[in-house]
Amino acid sequence: MVALDYANAEHAEGLLKQLEGIPCFVKVGMQLFYAAGPSFVASLKERGYKVFLDVKMHDIPNTVKGGAESVTRLGVDVFNVHAAGGKHMMEAALEGVDKGLAPGLTRPIVIGVTQLTSTSQAVLNEEIGLAGTTEQAVIRYARLAHAAGLQGVVASPLEVTAIKSACGDGFVTVTPGIRPAGADAGDQSRIMTPAEAFAQGTDYVVIGRPITGAADPRAAIEAIIDSIA
Repeated sequence: MVALDYANAEHAEGLLKQLEGIPCFVKVGMQLFYAAGPSFVASLKERGYKVFLDVKMHDIPNTVKGGAESVTRLGVDVFNVHAAGGKHMMEAALEGVDKGLAPGLTRPIVIGVTQLTSTSQAVLNEEIGLAGTTEQAVIRYARLAHAAGLQGVVASPLEVTAIKSACGDGFVTVTPGIRPAGADAGDQSRIMTPAEAFAQGTDYVVIGRPITGAADPRAAIEAIIDSIA
């Protein structure tokens, strides 16, 4: 999944042109979605792209239900909600999917955000206020998402094996915090290379800056594909 972390659709289109013909998901996050809007997502779907809409819904259940209905109508393939919102909120998201699923649309995969890959142990304990290790917090939220009926979670690649053990091999893991060998870690705390992440059993990796910030994005993603082949 290539993260289209751009301030506007024009810059995102520039990358898409460079990556034309390479099979991958595209991830539309908050910055681009807030700038370009639902019409940009709809245009991606019209052109045949698989879209992960990464807006991390976290609100009262009824509001999340309405948001889930709206993004389902856009035809997105994957979207996420914060597992910290609780089981009822995640169940409401699935109700929204049911309501928004029109004929001809494929049911999106709904995944729960466990802990951001920028969350360190100190931040988890001292700022967020959760006791225990980061992995324990991730597994707690993964189990909750599974119990709510979600199809998977977003988590760092370091927790994939434990998540699969707790929730089953069919429980989808989407892993950001992916950095090719030698790449700058940036603001990520819990990272792996693409090959390492897939070796852990993850289903999808999300890669942004190592591709979008490269001098030659196409060469960068081709090198990543070669590394996991």
